[in-house]
Amino acid sequence: MLANFKLILVETSHPGNIGAVARAMKNMGMDQLRLVNPKLFPHADATARASGADDVLRSAQVYSSLQEAIADCQIVFGASARDRTISWPSMTARECAENFVKPVHAHETVGLVLGRENSGLKNHELDLCHYLLRIPCNQEYSSLNLAAAAQVICYELFIASNQQPSSSIGDIGEEALASSEQMESFYQHLLETMADIGFLHPERSKSIMRRLRRLFNRSQLDTKEVDILRGIFRFAQNHNQKP
Repeated sequence: MLANFKLILVETSHPGNIGAVARAMKNMGMDQLRLVNPKLFPHADATARASGADDVLRSAQVYSSLQEAIADCQIVFGASARDRTISWPSMTARECAENFVKPVHAHETVGLVLGRENSGLKNHELDLCHYLLRIPCNQEYSSLNLAAAAQVICYELFIASNQQPSSSIGDIGEEALASSEQMESFYQHLLETMADIGFLHPERSKSIMRRLRRLFNRSQLDTKEVDILRGIFRFAQNHNQKP
């Protein structure tokens, strides 16, 4: 879904950063990487840092100039953390994703340009961009690592594309929620247990049970959890009956 977005790295000095960017892209379902005059590529450090995103590296296209790398792009974003003397249309990474990850833009090639590790993009390179791309962060320390910046941008695009798979933690959802009838039996058993162990005061039974109902209703117990709790109640009742 994000094939029309091209991540373009300009004059990357360390090949490990190229590999880290490739890994960040693959994490978020992107594989269109373009490189402008990388200092060293291909390189073993790039492959090592890619950590399995070798396919992104293999398909990366290398260009001699930024103009060539964006020649087929209809929209170009230039990432920059520095303020510029002349005002420039700008979007955050999230705004970029929300505005351009849409069916109406699906046939437009969008270039996302990231500059050098130590100095970013030069003014004449930003002149080729339609928008400045910004990542909001601490104003007192706004310099992001190249791969970290790429990860944030790719993440926002991934979220906007609604590709994130549904997931569950552990066995959540495997058991059906307890029915109203099961819960009423549970509350009756709870009331009896509290009375048997001498916890419940007759004058406060209604208010305590009301609060306990609210507590367990918020929890949305499933059938297995109800069975476990009622097993505890039975143990408490049997233990209380021993001489």
